[in-house]
This record gives sequence, structure tokens and C-alpha cells, in this order.
Amino acid sequence: MMETSGETELCFPQLLNASCLKPQRPHFEAMLSYILVFSISLLTALLNLLVIISISHFKQLHTSTNFLLLSLAVSDFLVAPVLLFEIMLIDGCWLFGDLMCSLYQYVTAVVTSASVGAMILISVDRYVAICYPFHYVTEVTHKRVQVCVCLCWICSFIFQCLILQDNMQQPGRYNSCVGECVIVSNYAAGITDLTFSFIVPITVIVVLYMRVFVVAVSQARAMMTHISAVKLQHSMKVTAKAQKSELKAARTLGVVVVVFLICLCPYYCVALSSQDNSMNASSASYVFVLCLYCSNSCLNPMIYVCFYPWFRKSIRLIVTLKILEPDSCETNIL
Repeated sequence: MMETSGETELCFPQLLNASCLKPQRPHFEAMLSYILVFSISLLTALLNLLVIISISHFKQLHTSTNFLLLSLAVSDFLVAPVLLFEIMLIDGCWLFGDLMCSLYQYVTAVVTSASVGAMILISVDRYVAICYPFHYVTEVTHKRVQVCVCLCWICSFIFQCLILQDNMQQPGRYNSCVGECVIVSNYAAGITDLTFSFIVPITVIVVLYMRVFVVAVSQARAMMTHISAVKLQHSMKVTAKAQKSELKAARTLGVVVVVFLICLCPYYCVALSSQDNSMNASSASYVFVLCLYCSNSCLNPMIYVCFYPWFRKSIRLIVTLKILEPDSCETNIL
């Protein structure tokens, strides 16, 4: 029988023997955590909704790169409800049952995989744009990008379904008490998930951006040489302007990728350090690293605000409801 003292509470008092203990936390600390997580969730939803509306509404923003940003914004937007569930874990008790625990973890994993896939596609897009600029327009078409984005989401659903099939088939099979949300994967599934969700994507992203960085530096030096020439032909000016635009986009998306890696790595470090490939969704370390990862979804739109003038302009048009005017989708946003 589970004994309780005056300083401890049960997650489900009516269950006595079966209920998990509810960790005691200072009221101020708990309220501060509630406010912080809820604020991040709300801000994440609002900012990414602005990105989704901007790219979807204005025709000038219907570019291959922006379609990839749209996919990333959708996955980031879905992080907001995930964070709302984290509010319930702050007190150390899962109140929604075993099925919702498995479903919650599955949705979180799918969104994570979709974000990683979007980052890989963004890295490939910048790699082709910078390293093979003359082939970019013909090779990276809207249709191909849309197909790649759809495949990314489909593969995320299927892959995570295979990884978490034990937890989905028998929800709560690894919980030691009621009010716990434990996710366990077998050794093969854990290694597969680690390889294809962390090691391979990060390796691809880092290698591609190292290549982009080297080529970007050489192109920047070449542009400075051309610009310092006495008389430039008009075509050369146009080429230099286009290259400068691509370099700026690469720098901006490079910041997005670096921030993504910083927020992603702690999550997998905790997963690797956990015993038997299990993660308690109510544990403090898991909640912290998951919130850190989810905060990346809030940071991405902020990066766009800092680096993309078109996003700042589109926000003004959305907030002032000018997008409701006829033919507003044709507005010059660039």
C-alpha cells in the first residue's frame, strides 16, 4: 500500500494504492511555470499563424523556399497544443489517461520529425541555390517542393507509428502507477529513432551548411571584386543582386538551423541518458528539454521578423485587416 504523509498528495486520491504521488512544489513556482508555458504556447500559435497566413495569402511569397518555411510553420504551430498538455505535467501528474498519453507522445514525435524533415529540405534548398545557382530554377520547382513536403509529413506519420507501435497498441503498459506517462521503446526502435531523427539529419544539415558557408564566402569575395570594378554591365549588376539575395536568405535560414540544433540536442541527450530507452513525461528533466525544444517553434517567427522585411510588412497588412480587401493577395510585399 502506498503511504502518504501530510506533505504529500496523490494524483488520484480516490485510487489510493494505485495512484502516483503528486510532487509538492511552491505555489509561486508552480504559477510562474503555468504562466510561462501558457505564454510560450500562445505566442507560438499566434506568430506561426502569421507566417502561415502571410505565405499562403500573398502570391509574391509563393516561392519554393517559402513553401518549405510554410511546412516548418505548420509543424511549429502544432507545437502550441503540445505545450498546453505540458501545463498538466508541471505538477508531476498525467490526468488524461493512458490512451491520451500515447497519443500525446505520438503527435509530439510526428511534429518533431516533420520539423527535422523541413530543416533538411531547407538545407538542401539553400545548398542548391548557393552551390548550383544556374540549376536552381529548373531543378527546384514548386511542384517538386510540394511533393517533398507531402512526403516529409507522410514519412513522419509512418515512421513514428512504427517506432511507438508498442505504446500505441497497449497504452500505459509501462506505467508503474496511475497518473504516470512513461514512453518506452525497444532497443532496435530506439537506435532507429536516434539514427534517423537525430544523427543522420544533423549530419546532413551540418555538412550541407558547411558547404554553403564555403561557397558563400567565395561568392561574397567575388561580388566585392565585381562591385569595386569601374564600370559594370547591367547583367552583372542583376547577377550580383540575385547572388546577394540568395546569400542573405542562406544566412537567415542558417540562423534558423543553428537555433534549431541548439534546442534539439538537449532533448536527445536526455533520451540517450534515460535508462531502458524510457522517458517519464512527468519528470522534470523531460518537461524542461521538451519545453526547450518547443520554444524553438516560437523563436523561428521572431528570426523572420528580424531578417525578413516582407514578413514585417505582411504582419502590418494582416493586423490592420487589409488582407480582407479585394485583390489584396496581389499586393507588392517584397
